[in-house]
Amino acid sequence: MSRTSLVRNMVAGLALLVGLSSAMTPAAARAEPRAEPLYFAVEVRREGRIVAQPKLLGETGRTLRAERRRPGAPLPDYRLILTPKASGDSYLLQLDLLLPEAEGHSELALLHGQQRKLQLGRVPGELEVSLLLMKVDSPEFRALMQLSEDTGQGSTTSSI
Repeated sequence: MSRTSLVRNMVAGLALLVGLSSAMTPAAARAEPRAEPLYFAVEVRREGRIVAQPKLLGETGRTLRAERRRPGAPLPDYRLILTPKASGDSYLLQLDLLLPEAEGHSELALLHGQQRKLQLGRVPGELEVSLLLMKVDSPEFRALMQLSEDTGQGSTTSSI
């Protein structure tokens, strides 16, 4: 076999391989579950005192990060990382929380509309997180947003 025909065969083989892989990609993409928008209402308490109350929008399969930092501060007041994944009717959630003087991690399963309280500190009450999860496109979420608008009449800030 000549060197030219060997190169042609290699190029043809690579072209075939690229063609097959690109033909398979749309099917693989369809097999992955579609990202679902989610709403999270979080309340963080340190020794009984509220230190954070973020309300966040995220989606399944994507890590969500929230941080509050005062201007010029070297460290954030808090850093919250949520990683939700759909699992049947529920959502598996990894939660990581970092405060200047404390930190915590938890893995839990939540249903749509479910609220849970977690103790992340070494002793009860040291670091507590309350977490509510809702599907964004749900009657319950729309009712919660309507309730927020009704109680915030005259206010120009959004609840999210």
